[in-house]
Amino acid sequence: TYCIVDEADSVFIDEARTPLILSAQNQAALVREDFDKALTLAARMDPSVHYALNERTRQVRLFPAAHDWLDDVAAGEANADKDDSVWSSPRRREELIQQAIAAQAFYLLDRHYVVSDGKVQIVDESTGRVMPDRAWEHGLHQMIEAKEGVELTGQRETLARITYQRLFKRYVRLAGMTGTAMEVSSEIRRVYGLDVVQVPLHRPLQRKLFGTRCLVDAAAKWQVVADVAQVQAIERARPVLIGTRSVQASEQLSAVLTKRGIEHVVLNAKQDQSEAEIVAQAGQAGRVTVATNMAGRGTDIVLGPGVAGRGGLHVILTEYNESRRIDRQLIGRCARQGDPGSAEVTVALDDELFATQVPRFARALAARPSAREHGVSPAALAALRWLAQWRAEQHNREVRMQNLKQDSQLAKLLAFSGRGE
Repeated sequence: TYCIVDEADSVFIDEARTPLILSAQNQAALVREDFDKALTLAARMDPSVHYALNERTRQVRLFPAAHDWLDDVAAGEANADKDDSVWSSPRRREELIQQAIAAQAFYLLDRHYVVSDGKVQIVDESTGRVMPDRAWEHGLHQMIEAKEGVELTGQRETLARITYQRLFKRYVRLAGMTGTAMEVSSEIRRVYGLDVVQVPLHRPLQRKLFGTRCLVDAAAKWQVVADVAQVQAIERARPVLIGTRSVQASEQLSAVLTKRGIEHVVLNAKQDQSEAEIVAQAGQAGRVTVATNMAGRGTDIVLGPGVAGRGGLHVILTEYNESRRIDRQLIGRCARQGDPGSAEVTVALDDELFATQVPRFARALAARPSAREHGVSPAALAALRWLAQWRAEQHNREVRMQNLKQDSQLAKLLAFSGRGE
């Protein structure tokens, strides 16, 4: 009857976009040839003729030309076996093609998932950690496995589902704690009936913010980040934590640092087993740590001898996340428990958030000669960030509310049938 939730905003808000699903594997639905065929056909389709992509919602919309083209394909090479129930069904083959296009366009290796031990494992975009027991629904996971050439797992058949919202509201006494909940306090109060109370710091904050800069592209961004790491870690002997949003980005930056001869360690979903050891050393003098959002969550990075006198841990945020809360979580890795520390932001106009949420705005800024020479102005960057994160958070909020609405409707239907609680 009692529940205390750690990292409450992550659980109540970020995780709540996806309902909890109890499922079982259905081996009978597993036909690898269908997935391979769908991927091959999707690669042959013309985006300007056959389909449109919605980057924000990760949805694929097929044009009438695609339906006609698939009908012709189904009547020929793809439907050589007239008893093939998958390709003889227009609805099923169009679903397969949409999944194949989505798998190729929206779900990227080392960003949304990693391949480890011959398995596709989903990466939590908020924490950067692997979610080994999670799988995408409706055959999408198997489509991505086929894309990566690994052994296909059985498709999941849903047995039961419940949203995080309805699950936690079952508890008679519910509470939680987190360092970043004020931005979503109204939703927490409305959905869970909980008030958010801000607890004052028990030690004075000594964090210094060095401001922000925005470059035209990622290549320029990584060079600037490497320059800062060179100054802070090598010349000033301070520990530096560089936060990236994806595994791919952490490896791109690692390549730049290696070329510069800057010693560093990388912490992402591929090295999650070494997380405790890497974080334990992240506060030592001259240490450079490149990490996704997983680094140091729920713990303090302890400063090494003499580091406090040099300014403490320096954090570099290299890409804005969908929520300001997650940005603050990374910046909050420094200057904890009264320690000194500093943080700065270095992003690029071709970062994923800008490319998916405000592509026209980002392209317009990149086209300005002044942006390439001097970077984007602080005012323009502030407007770009606000609009991009507002759109992303608005979409995520709509997804949560839709899940809650569907859950409520399902509960009413089951109650009517005599299976309610």
